[in-house]
Amino acid sequence: MSLKAEFDLLLDWIPQGARVLDLGCGNAELLAYLMKHKQVKGVGLEMDPLSIVSSISNGVDVIQADLNTANLIEMFGENAFDVVLTTQTLQSMQRPDHLIDSMLRIGKRAIVTFPNFGYWRNRLQLLLSGKMPVSVALPYQWYDTPNTHLCTFSDFEAFCQQKNIVILAQRVLGAPLGAEFSPNLFGEVALYHIEQGIR
Repeated sequence: MSLKAEFDLLLDWIPQGARVLDLGCGNAELLAYLMKHKQVKGVGLEMDPLSIVSSISNGVDVIQADLNTANLIEMFGENAFDVVLTTQTLQSMQRPDHLIDSMLRIGKRAIVTFPNFGYWRNRLQLLLSGKMPVSVALPYQWYDTPNTHLCTFSDFEAFCQQKNIVILAQRVLGAPLGAEFSPNLFGEVALYHIEQGIR
């Protein structure tokens, strides 16, 4: 099974046998892998009917729901999961702050990944062409993109500080040396492991 590079980086954040909810699970490739290799009890939420069919084919229970309108707390209750994760979905939400708040209420911990708009290639493309960046992590044109709330590592960390969210760990997908030295500049994809601080 070929997992995305970001999946490999977050595997050790998920305990053996954990209760896991994957929001915007796509074809549920990650959940299927976790169920097989970490014996997690997993469920996914997905809006796209074709992805739901693929999820079921991968042996994963999936609920059809639109994350922009679903009331996750009513659906699952508080602390229903050990880990709630969303990979490459946060930036397409109408209110990513509301989604993260819900994630940290229905789960003990959360994992989020998103493309870093501050990545040096994005900055260079914008500087030299004067046009919105298009890349592997951001493959859409400005007019057809689902990404409505792009952010950087610095933006996300400031948000966490403002909302009293504890960053347990951060990882970077990008240039091996530069990304560790300056993640906001050299990290193409951001991965964060978070939990709610004392309210």
